[in-house]
Amino acid sequence: MAQSRIPDDLRYSEQDEWARSDGESVTVGITDYAQEQLGDVVFVELPGVGTQLTRGAAFGVIESVKAVSDLYAPLSGEVIAVNEALGSRPELVNEDCYGEGWMLVVRPAGDPTAGLLDAAAYAKYVADRA
Repeated sequence: MAQSRIPDDLRYSEQDEWARSDGESVTVGITDYAQEQLGDVVFVELPGVGTQLTRGAAFGVIESVKAVSDLYAPLSGEVIAVNEALGSRPELVNEDCYGEGWMLVVRPAGDPTAGLLDAAAYAKYVADRA
């Protein structure tokens, strides 16, 4: 298996979501490792703008040719944007999970990185599961 990409500038949850803080907001998606495990993504169900997320709670569903999995919020806050492109092009998650395959933008409630892993800790967490 190829080595999963784990960018240093992101924070990660143990449910394989990533979070990129942009000051006032946080962009959320699934990690390269997660999309590799899922295989070809065929459907993504995301919450609407205005939805309140609770850290660790399911916020949506991702479906691939191999499995259907819940998506879990890496932080609490309000959804302020949703990647509408995933409705017609869910394969963006496979093609560019850290770029065009992003899922949500959230206005965080509290510290957006609390309880999240840095790149080194997430890399170890992934390696320990392999």
